[in-house]
Amino acid sequence: MPSTKKPKSPPEPLRPVLHEIQAANASDDVFARLFHCVDSNGDGKISAPELQGCVRRLVGEDLGDEEARSVVAMHDSDGDGLLCFDDFVRLMVGCDEGEEEEKEERRLREAFKVYEMEGEDCITPKSLRRTLGRLGENRSIEECGFMIRRYDANGDGVLSFDEFRLMML
Repeated sequence: MPSTKKPKSPPEPLRPVLHEIQAANASDDVFARLFHCVDSNGDGKISAPELQGCVRRLVGEDLGDEEARSVVAMHDSDGDGLLCFDDFVRLMVGCDEGEEEEKEERRLREAFKVYEMEGEDCITPKSLRRTLGRLGENRSIEECGFMIRRYDANGDGVLSFDEFRLMML
């Protein structure tokens, strides 16, 4: 079954290499040659240790075991713990998209912090009222509670970050 996980941005040591490949408008042939260089045992798949070796050779930095496994897991479409050629290509070309997603996530987290209750990690009717008041929108606690209930997926009366993210989409 294909993975439903969205690939995230690759680790820092890989980014310069990926940007160079993208800037060169790499063709499938370039990706195929690179894939075969990384696939050191020639089994048609790239493992986390093979990815680590590639980063070490290309960038001169070590990619940690956990980080390498995480990159492979995020891009592994069939769940076998290895990257096939198509997974590898998605890793190579998906760098910019992953970075944009990370920026958007940071922006959403910053916006969430503006509204959340201090020390609570959620938006309550009281914290929403306080923030709206600072913005010149005077609302009652009841009105704020109603606004929260519209997006409160689990019915606990507050907005978690995940519920806030869904509301903002």
